[in-house]
Amino acid sequence: MASKLLSMRRLSRIVKSRCPSLPYPSSSVQRSRALRPEASVSLLVISNTDVFPSSSSSRNFCSRPFNLDDAEGPATIDYRSLLQEEDFQRLADLTIHDLQEKLEEYGDDVQIDGFDVDYGSDVLTVKLGALGTYVLNKQTPNRQIWLSSPVSGPSRFDWDKDVQTWVYRRTGAKLYEVLESELKQLCDEPISLSFS
Repeated sequence: MASKLLSMRRLSRIVKSRCPSLPYPSSSVQRSRALRPEASVSLLVISNTDVFPSSSSSRNFCSRPFNLDDAEGPATIDYRSLLQEEDFQRLADLTIHDLQEKLEEYGDDVQIDGFDVDYGSDVLTVKLGALGTYVLNKQTPNRQIWLSSPVSGPSRFDWDKDVQTWVYRRTGAKLYEVLESELKQLCDEPISLSFS
């Protein structure tokens, strides 16, 4: 994912440097909607001749045809079920403050040099010294809680109304269970984070 983003940034720089007078949007830049009605993703389509005007070839940037039906990735989000912003803020704040309290208590029980829990600007940071750092923060526009983990990397958790917890749609993992498992693995001390 990061390499795709980097490629898109490079492509954007090339377009800007080779075609500085190109207005946005122009006739050569078209907006197309994804084929699924529940998706509201916009894609930019730029032809090779717009980026490389002297090029006579018409090669594609993608090595395989793009087919939305075959695309792998996270489960489709039903946008009608997204939380209202005030509900999201309440649930996310409650979750992060609950985690902060329990992690501070956990820090008193484990003997790890550099263990520290800090909360500021809607970001919860848990430092485990040489073992790594966890970062949890709210992403209000997406109605998600993002977790950066030294064990599993980045994850984006959505509120699941059916099970009443934060769930990573790609794997089905629950936020509290991920943290409990990983902290036990790293610190050799079990922790119970079940929502109270």
